[in-house]
Amino acid sequence: MALAREQHILDQGLLDAQLELWHHTFGYVKSMALKSALELSIADAIHREGGAATLSQIAATATLHPSKISCLRRLMRVLTVSGVFGIEHSRDGGVEGEAVYALTPASRLLVGSASVNMVHITKMLLHTNLVSPFSDLGTWFQLELPEPDLFKLKHGKTFWELANQDPSYNALVNDGMVSDSNFLMDIAIRECGAVFQGIGSLVDVAGGHGGAAQAISNAFPDLQCSVMDLAHVVAKAPSGTGVEYIAGDMFESVPPADAVFLKWVMHDWGDEDCIKILKNCKKAIAPKDVGGKVIIVDMVVGAGSRDQKHKETQVMFDLFIMFVNGIERDEREWKKIIFEAGFSDYKITPVLGVRSIIEVYP
Repeated sequence: MALAREQHILDQGLLDAQLELWHHTFGYVKSMALKSALELSIADAIHREGGAATLSQIAATATLHPSKISCLRRLMRVLTVSGVFGIEHSRDGGVEGEAVYALTPASRLLVGSASVNMVHITKMLLHTNLVSPFSDLGTWFQLELPEPDLFKLKHGKTFWELANQDPSYNALVNDGMVSDSNFLMDIAIRECGAVFQGIGSLVDVAGGHGGAAQAISNAFPDLQCSVMDLAHVVAKAPSGTGVEYIAGDMFESVPPADAVFLKWVMHDWGDEDCIKILKNCKKAIAPKDVGGKVIIVDMVVGAGSRDQKHKETQVMFDLFIMFVNGIERDEREWKKIIFEAGFSDYKITPVLGVRSIIEVYP
């Protein structure tokens, strides 16, 4: 009897281990389910029904073939178990026990018509061009740094080369970055607006189509804002925004301003390149005693909440950014490149979820 009990415990341990491996093995299915929800406009369909809808109501307006309604139920089951959507099982005037799917705080960010949403940045992050390189991650680890990066190993071109050569992909990337800026910058200004006070001029380096700069300019009308990015990016920038666009290369020089703003830029580059960027920023900004500084919005691994999901997202994003040989740095790694670039001090404020605001002083 004791031997049977011991064997049962061993068997359960093996099954638990299998469950753990399968949970990780099929983790990509959650990502692809989320991607398909965007492609099918499921959040928009539920939003049109007032924030809660039955399967037939979703199917009536979502972009799927009628023959796939039974498959849609299975997709929604994954999306509700994973917490993207909520689910109820009763509704006035409906079939008793019929599932009703509801928007959650997360899926409300997938409603394209919402004033605050993450539709374009999520589409960018889940695009095949960014997802497919990770099938070659094991092969990439066997190659010597720095070339090719993971993206180039899969596509034969770097991320930047493909964006430069493919107008539709370039638009996807720019729309994604504007989407992220629209989402994040209002929060950044509300939570840490003092960072931008007392500055007369600011240049948003590698600022794309100016989503961040426009948010800063709107919040601080007396602050003169400009955006510098590569020529093919600036060429598609919107007009009439009150923000000046400058074609340039941050590895060569940065336009002069009281402060330089770098949002989600530094994590794309290794230490040597980041030091070069920071040195060019240091040449461009005013002295510290008149407000000169570099303002960085990026991840500081280990900063902020100690919640497991927070920590896991930070380290997963660090692995993800290896597709361009980038790195998400902890405070020690940030300190190294900041001081090697010749700056005297820095301040980290972890108020943006998994990201932080880093003020760097000359």
